[in-house]
Parts: sequence; structure tokens; C-alpha cells
Amino acid sequence: MVAAIAGLDAMAKTADVKLIHVEKRLGGRLVTVVVTGSVSAVTAAAQAGAAAAAEVGNVKLCEVIARPHPEVMKFLTTG
Repeated sequence: MVAAIAGLDAMAKTADVKLIHVEKRLGGRLVTVVVTGSVSAVTAAAQAGAAAAAEVGNVKLCEVIARPHPEVMKFLTTG
């Protein structure tokens, strides 16, 4: 969880992205953070976030999905 927070902080400071979903599994040992924004902003934020999170903990995956289908977005958003 600490690595996810460090990564999210770096993402928010690097580019104009908006947090839309956080999912914790295995008691917070596996955390998924989903942000939205322009493709270039999300790409820059993801790179910065992965680098910051890797300094604190383990990063298993960092992926950018450009223009996801609306049906996919149902799985990526909360609410």
C-alpha cells in the first residue's frame, strides 16, 4: 500500500491525471491504482509512478490502455 501511495503521489505531481479507482487485495499487499487523462499525460504519470513506487516496494505491472472501450471502463471505475 505504501508503494501505491508513493506512486500515486508521483503520478499526480507529474501530469494532469485523475484517480478513478483503487483496489486492494491480499490485505493491501497487492494494490491496483487506475487513473484517467490524455494518453500522453497517463503515460508520463505511469512512468513516474512506477519509478517512485519501485523505490519503496515492488511494482508488478504498469500498463496504459489508450482509449478503452466504454464496456471495459465499467470494470475500471468505482461507483
